[in-house]
Amino acid sequence: MHLDELRELLVRHARADRSTDIEGVRVSKFESPYPPTPTTTGTVMALIAQGTKRLTLGDREYEYRAGQYLVASVDLPITGNFSEASPQEPALGLGLTLEPAEAADLLLSDPGPEAARGSDDARRLSAGPPPGIAVSYAPPELLDAVVRLLRLLDRPRDRAVLAPLVKREILWHLITGEQGETVRQLGLADSGLNTIARTVHWIRDHYAEPFRVEDLARLAGLSVSAFHRQFHTVTAMSPIQYQKQIRLQEARRMLATRSGDVTGVSLLVGYASPSQFSREYRRLFGTAPSQDAAHLSLSDRARTAALP
Repeated sequence: MHLDELRELLVRHARADRSTDIEGVRVSKFESPYPPTPTTTGTVMALIAQGTKRLTLGDREYEYRAGQYLVASVDLPITGNFSEASPQEPALGLGLTLEPAEAADLLLSDPGPEAARGSDDARRLSAGPPPGIAVSYAPPELLDAVVRLLRLLDRPRDRAVLAPLVKREILWHLITGEQGETVRQLGLADSGLNTIARTVHWIRDHYAEPFRVEDLARLAGLSVSAFHRQFHTVTAMSPIQYQKQIRLQEARRMLATRSGDVTGVSLLVGYASPSQFSREYRRLFGTAPSQDAAHLSLSDRARTAALP
């Protein structure tokens, strides 16, 4: 029942740019499958109402379909696509941005025993961070809250007051659900996940600059070996591989508006050698940067936006 109404709401409110009138909520509708496409996740809950989506993150692969949701706790470079879609049965999904401050506020409001929460958090911190992506089946209470959130798109007056409350309810169901460990760590400033997230943010902000892994480990407050291990647990790749993915994805965005300046773009994203840039670009995107730039369009850029 929940999925049927969810599909109806998603079809009715789908836009080409996937935006909605509720902040942090995106709606996806695709009427045909498309090739695996590099993008970044953001921190998000992505729920599938129809179709099947496949993702690759480093050396890991994920698949989720109708009635399942994915949680991404760190902004990660992935390759993904809807593999099942048609005009009669379009692929349908919803994405909700997860805000660490909101997760922290809910954790402070948790009426559970303080001692139990503290011991649980200590155990999680000592065990290291969870993977940055996890997939689960959506329980009825989560689906119900998502449907109620989308109903507000038809009720502008109610939306302004109730949408923040329903989004908070959805976040609570995630925190207390099967992937709660991952979502809870978003709200814990000293969690293993946020320790790695600090270095991920640094790489994203300085992707064109060289770095020493020792300096990132120092930023995380970890030994080099522990940092390597925990970074790979969260991102499924090494820091250098993460930087390369971000450089190439930023280059592709630049080429959409600077198609005649492949060499200039390669230098802007941190490559000293245009030939190395072209080789690695072709390896990731399957075509040379000059050829890819000529075919990039608004529809391509919309498709490569964040999840779902």
